[in-house]
Amino acid sequence: MAHRRATIPVQVVLCLPIQESPSGEKILLGLKQRGFGAGRIVAPGGKIEAGESPRGAAVRELAEETGLLAEPETLQAAARVYFRFPAQPAADMDCTIFLVPSFSGEPAASEELIPAWYPVGALPVHQMWEDSALWLSRLLAGERFDALVVLGADNESVARFSMIGWPEKRIPAAPATEADFPDLT
Repeated sequence: MAHRRATIPVQVVLCLPIQESPSGEKILLGLKQRGFGAGRIVAPGGKIEAGESPRGAAVRELAEETGLLAEPETLQAAARVYFRFPAQPAADMDCTIFLVPSFSGEPAASEELIPAWYPVGALPVHQMWEDSALWLSRLLAGERFDALVVLGADNESVARFSMIGWPEKRIPAAPATEADFPDLT
């Protein structure tokens, strides 16, 4: 018998602004000030509101959390990560991740986030969610994928991780489903 989900995952977006510098590429992350993930270094992002597209949500969240402005058409869909919390299914999230290569403004702190630039080669993974070490550097190296992250009973450690690469490195018309990840039970 197939596993049935009792809740519908929350639809969220993450934004990864990228900037060239004399010392190499940098990515904008920030210290989360409140809510889910408080105290961790995270990417700007949040929930997709009713009637909003993922790109629209990404542009809005980026502006609200960092003060940076971006045009929706400049965002590059880079990954979809499905976060599953078996110990707390209401926290399940389906996340679309966008690279933001073009933006205007200077990052500024908000109630949500204290942004800072980090070298792509020296990501602060020890201050991030544990799963970030499994996929973030791969995404920044050019891989494009759907990934499944199943969290442990503590809702923090990673119990399982799977990836499915995107053909031609662009977002497929249809997202991966739970059936595409054979280890999901």
